[in-house]
Amino acid sequence: MQGTRVTVLAAGLIMVGLITGCGGSNGQPPTTDQQLGAAVQAAHITPLDPGPRAAAATINLGRALMYDKELSGNRDISCATCHHPLMHTGDGLSVSMGTGCRGLGPTRTLGEGRPLIPRNAPEVFNRGATLWTSMFWDMRVTGSVATGFNSPAHDTLPSGLESVLAVQAMFPVTSRDEMRGRVGDVDVFDQANEVALLADTDFGGIWAALMQRLLRIPAYVALFNDAYPEVATEELGFQHAANAIAAFESATWTLLDSPWDRYVAGDHDALSENAKHGALLFFGKAGCAECHSGNLLTDQQAHDIAAPQVGPGKGTEAPLDYGRGRETGNLDDRYKFRTPPLRNVAITGPWMHDGAYTTLEGAVRHHLDPATSLRSYDAAQLAVDMQSTWQGGEATLAAILANLDPLVATPRSLTDTEVNEILTFLESLTDPAESDLGADIPDSVPSGLPVRD
Repeated sequence: MQGTRVTVLAAGLIMVGLITGCGGSNGQPPTTDQQLGAAVQAAHITPLDPGPRAAAATINLGRALMYDKELSGNRDISCATCHHPLMHTGDGLSVSMGTGCRGLGPTRTLGEGRPLIPRNAPEVFNRGATLWTSMFWDMRVTGSVATGFNSPAHDTLPSGLESVLAVQAMFPVTSRDEMRGRVGDVDVFDQANEVALLADTDFGGIWAALMQRLLRIPAYVALFNDAYPEVATEELGFQHAANAIAAFESATWTLLDSPWDRYVAGDHDALSENAKHGALLFFGKAGCAECHSGNLLTDQQAHDIAAPQVGPGKGTEAPLDYGRGRETGNLDDRYKFRTPPLRNVAITGPWMHDGAYTTLEGAVRHHLDPATSLRSYDAAQLAVDMQSTWQGGEATLAAILANLDPLVATPRSLTDTEVNEILTFLESLTDPAESDLGADIPDSVPSGLPVRD
C-alpha cells in the first residue's frame, strides 16, 4: 500500500507577496501573478485540506472491499469496476455498465438484456476533504457528521457513518442494475443471487445480506476485527464496510501536488504563462468559478446548464433524466445536476452527468453558450451504441432550456486563444502522481474472485 500522495502545503505561503494592490511597483501595471493572486484571494482559494487519515487496518480493509466482487449480487462487478485507478478513478465510458456485463473501461461490453447505467461514473479524487457535503449527480446524499445525513434510506440509514463519502458507499450495492442484480439472476458459480430477492426499499436487509456474505469468509473476519477491534463480530454492519471503503478512497486517491496546488502554495513558476492567463479567465471573464468555486472547484449545488440528454434515462421519465428534480419532485429542479469538481478534469472524461461530451474542449465551449451548444449537439462523438440515445426533439430541448441557469444563460464570447488558455489551466489541475495509481491494485482479494478483468 502506498501512502497518501499529499504535498503538505503551508497555508501561510499562499500567494505571499502577490497581493500588492491594483498596480505594480512604481506605478507599473500589475503582473500576471499579481492579477492572479488577487483573483485567488477574492475566490477564497487556499490549499485543500485532505481530511483525516484513517488507521492502516481500516484502509487495508477498504482496499480489499473496493476490489472484491463479493459485494455484488452476481459476484461479477466490484466498486473498482466503475472507479478504477487505471481509468483515472472512473471507467472512461459516457455512462457505465453494471452487473451482467464484461470487461473494463472502454472495452466493457453489455451483457444480454442488461441496460446501460443512466449516468457517468464520476472520478473520486480528494473525496476525503471535510468540505464535501453532497454526493451523486442528483445530490441524493447530503450532509455531515455534525448535521446528520440525508439519503434514500432516510431513517433506516445506520448510525456510525463517518463522512458523506461513506454514506455514498452504502448505495451502489443496493442498485439492481449497478451491483445487486435482478430476481432470478445466478452468480458466477451458478448459485441463486439471494441479495436480488430482497425488496428495493429494504436497504437494511440488503446491507445485512452482504455482511453475512463477507463474514462467512475468515479473511474478512480478520480484516474487520483488525479495523474495528472495539466492535464484536456479530455487531458489525455494512456501515463499517462503507467507512473502510471511504477511508481507502481518501487515503489512496487524495492527490494534492498538481501544478495548480503548487502555485497556490506560493510556487509562481509552477504554472506556464498560458495556464495563468487561463486561470484569470476562469476566475474572471469566462465565469467558470461562479459554479466551480472554492477549494474543491465546485459549489456542490445543482444547475441546469442544458447538458444534452443521452443514455437510457432514469426512472419513470426514461429516456429522459430529470436529475435533481427526480429527488425533490420540483419542476424547477428538472435537468439540474451537481457541479462536478475539476481536479484532474483533463483526464477524467467523458464529461457531463451522462458523458455527452467526449472532449474537454467540447465541454468547455458548451458552458460558454449552452443554448446554442445544446441545439447543435453532435451525437456522432458518442460510442456507436449511444448515438441513438440522444434526445434531440424540440419539446425536450425547450424543456431543458426553460430551466437554464441564469449564470450561464448569457453567451460569453471568448476567442480560440482564450479557450485554449482555459484548457491549459484545466490541464494544470492534473496531479502527476495520477499516472502511478495502478500500484494500489491488490493481487487478490479475500473472496478469491478475480481482481483484474
